[in-house]
Amino acid sequence: MFVKKLVEKASKKSGVVKKNGIKASELNARLVFHNGIPSASISLAYDSIQNILAISTKDGRIKLLGKDNTQALLVSNEPLPSKFMQFLDNHGVLFRVTVQNHIEVWDIETKTLAYVYMMNEDITAFTVIQQTSYVYVGNSVGNVIVLKLDQVTNHLQQMNYNIPLSASHGNTSEVADDTAVLHIMPLPKAESKRVLLIFRDGLIVLWGIEESKVLLVMGGNVLSLSNESKKVTSACWACPFGSKLIVGYNTGEIYLWNVPSLSADMEIPSAQNIPSYKLNLSYKMEKIPILSLKWVYGDGKCSRLYVNGFFNSSSSNMFQIVLLNEHTASRTIKLILPLLEPCLDMEIISSAFNQNKQNQNSLLLVLKSGRLCTFDDYAIEKYLLQNQSRSPPSLPKQVMLRLPFTDSTITVAKFITNDSNFMSGINEDYNMLMKSFPALLPTEGRAKDGNSLSFVRFNGFSNIKNLYITGHSDGTINFWDISCPLLIPISSVKQQSEDDHSLSGIPVTALYFDITSRNFVCGDQSGMVRIFKFKSEPFSTESNLFSLQGNVKKGSNQIIQSIKLIKVNGAVISIDVNNHSKHLAVGTDQGYVSVIETEGPTVLFQHHTTSEVCNSIMSVRFETCSFHGFEKKVLFIGMKDSSVLALESDTGNTLSTSTIHPKKPARALYMQILDGSDSPNSSGANFVEDASHKQSFLLLCNEKTVYVYSLHHAVQGIKRVVYKKKFHGTCCWASTFSNNSDVALALHFQGGKIEIRSLPELTLLKEISVRGLTIQNSKSDSYSDNALCSSSDGELILVNGDQEVFFVSLLLRKEIYRFLDPISDVYQGMIAVEEEPISGLTIHKEKKKGIFSSIMKDTKEKHTLETEVKNPAASTADELSNTFSIANFPLDNKISEQLVVDEEDEVELNIDDIDIEDEKPKGNNMMAAINKQKITSKFMAIKGKLKQKMIKNEKGSAKAEHEEEQADTVDQIKKKYGFASAVDPNAAKLAQNKLHENLRKLQGISLRATEMQGTAQSFSAMASEVLRTAEKDKQIS
Repeated sequence: MFVKKLVEKASKKSGVVKKNGIKASELNARLVFHNGIPSASISLAYDSIQNILAISTKDGRIKLLGKDNTQALLVSNEPLPSKFMQFLDNHGVLFRVTVQNHIEVWDIETKTLAYVYMMNEDITAFTVIQQTSYVYVGNSVGNVIVLKLDQVTNHLQQMNYNIPLSASHGNTSEVADDTAVLHIMPLPKAESKRVLLIFRDGLIVLWGIEESKVLLVMGGNVLSLSNESKKVTSACWACPFGSKLIVGYNTGEIYLWNVPSLSADMEIPSAQNIPSYKLNLSYKMEKIPILSLKWVYGDGKCSRLYVNGFFNSSSSNMFQIVLLNEHTASRTIKLILPLLEPCLDMEIISSAFNQNKQNQNSLLLVLKSGRLCTFDDYAIEKYLLQNQSRSPPSLPKQVMLRLPFTDSTITVAKFITNDSNFMSGINEDYNMLMKSFPALLPTEGRAKDGNSLSFVRFNGFSNIKNLYITGHSDGTINFWDISCPLLIPISSVKQQSEDDHSLSGIPVTALYFDITSRNFVCGDQSGMVRIFKFKSEPFSTESNLFSLQGNVKKGSNQIIQSIKLIKVNGAVISIDVNNHSKHLAVGTDQGYVSVIETEGPTVLFQHHTTSEVCNSIMSVRFETCSFHGFEKKVLFIGMKDSSVLALESDTGNTLSTSTIHPKKPARALYMQILDGSDSPNSSGANFVEDASHKQSFLLLCNEKTVYVYSLHHAVQGIKRVVYKKKFHGTCCWASTFSNNSDVALALHFQGGKIEIRSLPELTLLKEISVRGLTIQNSKSDSYSDNALCSSSDGELILVNGDQEVFFVSLLLRKEIYRFLDPISDVYQGMIAVEEEPISGLTIHKEKKKGIFSSIMKDTKEKHTLETEVKNPAASTADELSNTFSIANFPLDNKISEQLVVDEEDEVELNIDDIDIEDEKPKGNNMMAAINKQKITSKFMAIKGKLKQKMIKNEKGSAKAEHEEEQADTVDQIKKKYGFASAVDPNAAKLAQNKLHENLRKLQGISLRATEMQGTAQSFSAMASEVLRTAEKDKQIS
């Protein structure tokens, strides 16, 4: 027995002559296009100028949706979820912060990852300063740094400017790990002047950017009146100019804080620990943390706050919308959205692109399941304003974002490519096509109940390059043109029930279509087989929607000439047609195989196969092969338990008494006959009988292993394994594809991995992993939401429910789909934007006093001040560039060194940086006294430095006189070219004013140094007195 096996193994190695198959160089497995909403979505970002929506997923993908149905998919190097994601509006740049604290910079125009900036600290806050190149980054320690984007290379570099915890938060000995910066909020209309820092422990700090100091402190431990720990979880502005701030806490409380004006004449208080208002919602009662807040300005009376509770809560009041106007203090008008599942993130997007009309907004929500839904924001506003009326409006309707399918799911699909019409298809240009195609995102003209199908003109299958046929759970069969990577509907068949004209509702379970013969057969779960005969092309274009019951019905004669029905036992699983004999083989889930003559139709024979594991017929294949020296028409039956049986296709007689099957049953996925013309020849000892014939193989793939059997032996019921490959993981799908006469095997595994193996040797040629490309192997009779199929030339399509479609190509080819470039152009280039005035500045006089009625008053005051403070974006960027390039505080990695600097080190002095204005100390009084003592020593060093500089100035006066002559020559040159000279009267006046200002500062420095020195002496004397008192008490005791 051992010798026999050894001889068989030697014959397999030496007796099979390899023929050239598909080479690895001919393959280019890749994701060509992704259409729809990715599964496992978790967060959103929106560019309000370009109208680009970014959707981030758990596995590191980012889907971009733009105008005119443009869309693109970005895939990060690491499959990690996002912490933060934000656009640099109108610049084609998207920032993404991963859970590993890597800041990714994406170029939207080229759709590439331009740069990755790695942080060592845990990033807890990330804010882009719009219309500039700067980004604030806050960490868990409480420090804030500034990064600058190089808009040429899209690289990030750290600036010298930073805000350390010691300068912003003050005394941190009692707050420990709660000093993380959670929100960094530039003051609207004054981004170059002020920024608001909100810490986890509740402390709110208004930071002066130019002054590099704290201007205002709010919140903190004062809010925690009991032992309850109150932490900040969310915050947002509630005023277009930053005078109102709303903060949400982990206790479910929501507070409104007033932020003082920017007026230079107004004295800003050093501390404000009491919020101006508290919103009484149901979150505090149920202890639901406030996950996120968003405020929408609505001309004063209809401004509203969107509140999202923590998604792990089981409460039904998680998402609420509160009206903020002059009546808010007396009564709370709110809307509770009836969500079926918790919300992870929200965004307000524009749903109208006609500039002649006022923009209509939509509220977009990411649900816990990863799906997206939308509400009409105008309907929300209308409900809140009319809620107290006698006839309140109905609740806003929730619309799920989905692909333009029917309401039923896809149960089976076929993908057919027509090489004779390489780049033909729908004869419309891209603009016309996009206008007729339903959009994913809500648009102005979209149907209220979501996307709807609209059929395009269809003249015949010969004009279609890529044809996609889908069977649905309600019995519908749809035909799609996917010559471009969108599912464009061209025709639909509505199967009706036997007794009335209603939709049958029976799922379609099997499809067969031959592009050459135009044979089209479908089977459903009830066992009904329908045989369609199409009319000759070109078809009439009156209607592309058909309702079929049995024979041809009125209204369906545009492309279908006849339809024949026949019933079999069990749900139809597999179909194959012999075009020569016009025979049809049908396999069912109950183990019945029926061979039908299509002209009748009549059943020629029916064979029932039983199995101990599963009776379901996975595949049926007609083939002509050699049997004992004679050609025999054979029908191969592949069972779901991986066993194979051969029947005589004309009579149904079994050709062997046994089946071939693996040692351990496994769920079969695919069976195919590898014809001898496409396979290696054989001349081994075991093939003497068929030495004159080309060797054919039977390919069988299940979840665990793929087998290549000798077809000659399989007909006789003899298990002869020529090649075998055991998988490391679980295989979900398999299919063969060809490049001219060469054939290869494509395998799809759990997790999105695709392997391409040679046939029949099963050598690995290529392996890729497509993130998100996952299907479920359902072991029950229920149908999965995933439908994966492939064409004969290596084009794969996976439809994931009604959310997304993956287009994957395996071969090295350039032009597969039309319009790939225009449909992926999400970024339209820089758009000139003129800032519109806030319409509420001149509308609605206040008749009643309320906590939010002061918003309009603050808006007017801010608008007056804004003419002085606000600068254009370029001016703001220039101001920040000057400020951020200066090291105001030692950076984190140098702080420890700066704390032990030698007192004899030289002190650099820039008198222009000295501010002698009086200010009140922030934080702990004891720390303030110590700081005064340190400042005193510094000023003493400055005095000594000033004396040295005065001596140097006296010594350098002679040198200055010598350089005067050279200065005159320079002045003459300046005058010749139209520049002001150094001796210009205006320049002299400016220098004189500068001198007076410096003298005033020096006098202030002297007074301040004296005052601080006295304070330090008083402190020292007080400490000595306390020490003496303590020693006396010790002696007495």
